[in-house]
Amino acid sequence: MRRLLETCMLLVLAGAVHAKDTGLVFVSSERDNAITVVDPAKMEVVASPRVCKRPRHMQLSPDRLQIFVACSDDHRVVAWDIATRKVVAQLDVGEDPEMFDISPDGRMLYVSNEEDSALTAFDLAARKKAFEVKVGGEPEGVKTSADGKRVYVTSEVASLVHVVDTATREVVKNVQVGKRPRRFLLAGGELWVSNELEGSVSIIRTSDHTVQGRIAFLPQGMRTEDVTPVGMALAPDGKTAYVGLGRANHVAVVDVASRQVKGYVLVGRRAWGLALSRDGRRLYVANGLSDDLSMVDTATNKAVKTLKVGRVPHTVVVDD
Repeated sequence: MRRLLETCMLLVLAGAVHAKDTGLVFVSSERDNAITVVDPAKMEVVASPRVCKRPRHMQLSPDRLQIFVACSDDHRVVAWDIATRKVVAQLDVGEDPEMFDISPDGRMLYVSNEEDSALTAFDLAARKKAFEVKVGGEPEGVKTSADGKRVYVTSEVASLVHVVDTATREVVKNVQVGKRPRRFLLAGGELWVSNELEGSVSIIRTSDHTVQGRIAFLPQGMRTEDVTPVGMALAPDGKTAYVGLGRANHVAVVDVASRQVKGYVLVGRRAWGLALSRDGRRLYVANGLSDDLSMVDTATNKAVKTLKVGRVPHTVVVDD
């Protein structure tokens, strides 16, 4: 725990006012080089500060005081302070970072470098690159295992999930999934992988990294080629998963245990990044083609509000 606190403190701007559990929602805007700040209680946008060039994936820091942001066109990940709404650290993680994940102990940042076909491990305590692992073409999704011993990386070109051993720093297995795999979701002992060009999710058993099943999606009235799943989110109780279906303009609601689709929620155009409130009552969906954010009541599975949030919204982070 002491080491985790030391790691977090390295990224805190001296003298900065701390902000935690603000209740705000943050959405990265690729075209506006900004983060849109939303107050969900008022259901309105309260700020849109510029952050970096082409901000994409975002994730709260371990202490929840900052947001890490992948800045693809700046070729770095930045730490953006929630209280001051300023960049307080810049991490040189390699060319064209898109997605990343933080190790359970808070020490390592694992980043997919799309142009370099690589996974970069960045040591947050030492503030330097620790190692690099070559993977398949156009890597995107990154997810660390619960024990931190494995890192999973998708290759969009090869239609593979690479399993990287963090001790040996090697790819120990390649798992064939659907066409153009994008993002991950850990649900108990299962790793879910969204297959954008197959309209499905592949389910991998984490104990032996074998594919155990597949969930296909097709909302009523939609064409098969329009179903392009990418982002996913898991309810706090682990019983329900939500899958953004891209150009199908819907979110699928899936029962995790049975792997059955329970229904579809109509949202904006190209449902992309998803995030849930901590209590699971509100689902936020970034819609990349309609440039807005859908707020969904998970009790009724209905969109209750839509807000404009900047051009090409990518990722949603909920600070509650």
